[in-house]
Amino acid sequence: MIDWMRLAESLISSPWLYAVLIAVSFLDSFLPLIPSEPVVIVAGVYAATGQTDIVLVIAATTLGAFLGDMVPYTAGRLFGTRLLKRLPPGTKRRAAHDWFARELDARGGFILVTTRFIPVGRYLATLSTGLVGFPLGRYVLFVAFATASWSAYTALTGYLGGVLFQENTLLAIAVGVGLALVVTGFIEVVRRLHHRRSPAVQDAVTD
Repeated sequence: MIDWMRLAESLISSPWLYAVLIAVSFLDSFLPLIPSEPVVIVAGVYAATGQTDIVLVIAATTLGAFLGDMVPYTAGRLFGTRLLKRLPPGTKRRAAHDWFARELDARGGFILVTTRFIPVGRYLATLSTGLVGFPLGRYVLFVAFATASWSAYTALTGYLGGVLFQENTLLAIAVGVGLALVVTGFIEVVRRLHHRRSPAVQDAVTD
């Protein structure tokens, strides 16, 4: 397995770093075991010392994440019709499917933006949008905003750590990761509270 952190640090002063950022954020969009956040944070930390360009870090990460989010969505669209045939009208699973489609139609932007900050959540949300046939135009718009927001937030937490602790790179990285975890946890709490207030399908998982 590739050690993405070590690879990024070895290329920190090279233009190839931005290719690594594109690759890791692309893969992390549908392979949750790929650790994109720490890699982006490291790049942000070094931007505070001038060894990387914070604008290019954000741009490369956004590009990779956006392209990556298209993969599960496309897979969902390809298999969505087949799935729908296995969900006869009147069943609880079909009711769950239809409910989620309505939820996305009503608040798709909120769901896609908030789940982008949750490693596993981002994959489940993007796959599900494809499965329920969420419109491509709206998906692209929401995902573009979500990935840009996530990339800026992740890189800038590293940059802030680098500014505060320029003399201690390891501490700067630790602070950046800590800030990212705190904000991610807060977003997850908000998302769960929002979900509880939304109407739900009772016993939707079992047929």
